[in-house]
Amino acid sequence: MRLKAVVLALCLFLLFSAGAAEEAGQHFYDLGSKLYSVRNYSEALDLFNLSLYYDSENADAWVHKGDAQKALRDYNSSLLSYEQAISLDDGKASAWTGLSDAYSARKDYSNASVAAEELLLIDSRNKAYWLRSGIMLQMQGNFSGAESRLDQALALDPNYKDALYRKALSQMAANNSDRALELLDKIVALDGKYKLAYNARGQALEMQGRYEGAIRAYDRALEIDPKWGLALNNKMQALMAAGQQKEAVDLLLRL
Repeated sequence: MRLKAVVLALCLFLLFSAGAAEEAGQHFYDLGSKLYSVRNYSEALDLFNLSLYYDSENADAWVHKGDAQKALRDYNSSLLSYEQAISLDDGKASAWTGLSDAYSARKDYSNASVAAEELLLIDSRNKAYWLRSGIMLQMQGNFSGAESRLDQALALDPNYKDALYRKALSQMAANNSDRALELLDKIVALDGKYKLAYNARGQALEMQGRYEGAIRAYDRALEIDPKWGLALNNKMQALMAAGQQKEAVDLLLRL
């Protein structure tokens, strides 16, 4: 009710204030952005719609509208909002990022990849864009193509943990577990709390039949996040492979 009262008061102010109407779009955009920042996505969306009513050429408002729709899992509508932002400013990175995320949420990795490539045209020195492109290619099973993108990210930052992790996954997909372990060891040397690396390390060790080492790796991941279902399930599988059925069953009961 408080928000509605604020909106009504602002509308009346704009109605009776000469020259103020053209500022309405920015007022509603700013208010919507504040609500979005505290995850009040539904009311933020209402305000972004009001902002666009007054100023339909505000590309930022279209992006934030898309962000709110995406947060509400209305992916089809978010795609339309991002595309509208791009039609107003085709160099707006936040719109291409949102477009890539929305397509990815729909598991349309091909179109997500196309959007990711546009980001590289905007700024080829941004390591996060190379990582995004690599991830989208991985999701399509194109691990060799993904690795070339990840190498570009690592050329910009050799200690980029997320890129090292994704490259390790590509190496595992290529059945090169030794190289994957080298990359994963580098990650944990950089960040001892990077749980994804310990989980992937366990999987790489399992590929080599080193089940006890894999169990220890999963245990390390679970020290960081005791309720992590993926690591718990992987540890259970490793226990069974190591012939530790009782321990595996005990763990299964905790899942």
